[in-house]
Amino acid sequence: MSKKLFLGLGIGVAMAALAGLASAQDKVTFATNWRAQPGHGGFYQALADGTYKKYGLDVTIQQGGPQVNNRPMLPAGRVDFLMSGNLLLPFDNLKAGVPTVVVAAYFQKDPQILIAHPGQGYEKFSDLTKAPTILMAKDGQISYFQWMKKAHGFRDEQVRPYNFSLSQFLADKKAVQQGYATSEPISVEAQAGFKPLSFSLADAGWSTYGMLIETRKDLVEKKPEVVRRFIEASNIGWYNYLYGDRSAADKLIREANPDITPEYTAKSIPILREHIDSGDALTQGIGALNAERIKDFHRKTVDAGLFTAGQINPEASFTTQFVNKGAGLDLRKQLTGGK
Repeated sequence: MSKKLFLGLGIGVAMAALAGLASAQDKVTFATNWRAQPGHGGFYQALADGTYKKYGLDVTIQQGGPQVNNRPMLPAGRVDFLMSGNLLLPFDNLKAGVPTVVVAAYFQKDPQILIAHPGQGYEKFSDLTKAPTILMAKDGQISYFQWMKKAHGFRDEQVRPYNFSLSQFLADKKAVQQGYATSEPISVEAQAGFKPLSFSLADAGWSTYGMLIETRKDLVEKKPEVVRRFIEASNIGWYNYLYGDRSAADKLIREANPDITPEYTAKSIPILREHIDSGDALTQGIGALNAERIKDFHRKTVDAGLFTAGQINPEASFTTQFVNKGAGLDLRKQLTGGK
């Protein structure tokens, strides 16, 4: 073999190796539904500690926020994965013919709550039907409040607009307000010095998942390995965030959203464990999806008048192709000492 040919082959092999290395890092953009916070911690953990990189992914996390709507960017191909609040959004996409699909659910228990002042006669969820005022944003009024009326007897005349400030709630001890388990109770305690009562919609029967991950159907069909690696790496990130050293992730979160304090994060962790690492996630890994549960929630939305019978097939809104396989459970066992 001539020296020139040998060198040419050597250069070719080296270039092929470099090309392979470059293609190993698939670029992925993940859009969240709000500003960076501990409730997104597992994704920031996987980014900060190199888990995504280890899984061959170059991930960009794109924040949501009050002036940001990341939702249309998924079907438009501007982002690859999208965080959704609950199953109503994928159901709406299905009704509209938008080609997206749910591939994981990180909140096994939906964090949507109602909060109330202690000592006002609100001891259980049904007591809230007596509240003279329920502060609720428009999204809540046209979604879960319709179920609350049908399933529990709440009334339209109770509702007042919620302006996303605690001032109305704090000024009126009889008022009840919508909230998120990882947000409003912590904020009330920090601002007003008391712990409000929290009433979980999930415990009252609102059986949706929360913090869903959606992607495009074409990505599932054409690049299933990218989807699998993103979900598995995110699982690893979440176990490390909930039970391991989360300092690097918290640093990234505070850089993206300076409003998040260490104290807020510390109070969020046990709440996140309760909502993420529970239910089917305990045996199948976090992110788990259950077809019967999704069909049950769909029936409730039909009963509440949010959808009509036969309008959509709820089983077309999700796939279990990438979850329910126990990804990360071995790590959880190591981090928790088998607990």
